[in-house]
Amino acid sequence: MEIITFLIDFILNVDEHLETFVQNYGTWVYALLFLIVFVETGVVVMPFLPGDSLLFVVGAMTGAGMMSYPVAVTVLLAAAILGDQCNYSIGRYFGPKVFQWEDSRFFNKRAFQRAHDFYETYGGITIILARFMPFLRTFVPFVAGVAEMSRVKFTLYNIVGAFIWVLGICTAGYFLGSLPWVKANLDKIIWGLILVPGLIVIFGAWKARRAALRQAPAE
Repeated sequence: MEIITFLIDFILNVDEHLETFVQNYGTWVYALLFLIVFVETGVVVMPFLPGDSLLFVVGAMTGAGMMSYPVAVTVLLAAAILGDQCNYSIGRYFGPKVFQWEDSRFFNKRAFQRAHDFYETYGGITIILARFMPFLRTFVPFVAGVAEMSRVKFTLYNIVGAFIWVLGICTAGYFLGSLPWVKANLDKIIWGLILVPGLIVIFGAWKARRAALRQAPAE
């Protein structure tokens, strides 16, 4: 329970924790940033670590001169790209083992084939958009690996998505983080960066579920 409480506090007050860390440990903050982003994007069981809010706060801190913008962005890009590659490789490793199973309660070969076809057709845009969606950005690379999406194609969109995600949000934090209104409402902005993408995902899943139920009788 203490770990969960700490994680919740860290996510919601990431600005305060990072500022304290910089004051106490200086440049070691870059190692911490790499670790957080790599684990959040590269380990399937860690989707709850801060992502968008962390990038925004880092951008704001670089704008205030507490960190180097080029170094922070480079570290975050490396972590985001390598994290997704790790996640994809885990899915790719376990995928063939799962494919050997016969149809069962937990595995359906037709479902796999649909997933594979989907990722070959829409995988690129899915990987890029998932960068901005908490939880999805952790699971999408893993599923891409399981579905045997082409590694070359995955790597290309992984890099493009990482650049758009890291540069976009960090730069927004760099230029907007010093504004008085942003400083006064940073906690609300963090909540927005956490909740709004999540609500979009839930709404999209709900619409997809309704569409599937409507089509079910016709099949």
